[in-house]
Amino acid sequence: QVQLVESGGGLVQTGGSLRLSCAVSESILLIETMHWFRQAPGKPRELVANAAGDSYTSYVDFAKGRFTVSIDNAKRAVYLEMNNLKPEDTAVYYCNVNGRKTGRDDFHSWGQGIQVTVSS
Repeated sequence: QVQLVESGGGLVQTGGSLRLSCAVSESILLIETMHWFRQAPGKPRELVANAAGDSYTSYVDFAKGRFTVSIDNAKRAVYLEMNNLKPEDTAVYYCNVNGRKTGRDDFHSWGQGIQVTVSS
């Protein structure tokens, strides 16, 4: 299974910014699609944003205008840039990455989750 390593979370004040990274820990052929989810305490996991290929992105309503996702195949990583953060953005954030391994087999992997806390 292809391993993903998330980084970039932490504590930030309302209005601040964070950039989450999700790096693939081994050589792969291609990242095809990725999704970011989040889960707040006592709530179900929810979708934040999607990306595919070089230019397709989509965002749920609370992320539009504040969050930006991207795929960097050269660095084998995906990103979630979050601006104007609000206390309700506090959650554990998970990346989900899908693509092709060097042997051309598909992979579908999840990150370990990373805490984002926004103080009021």
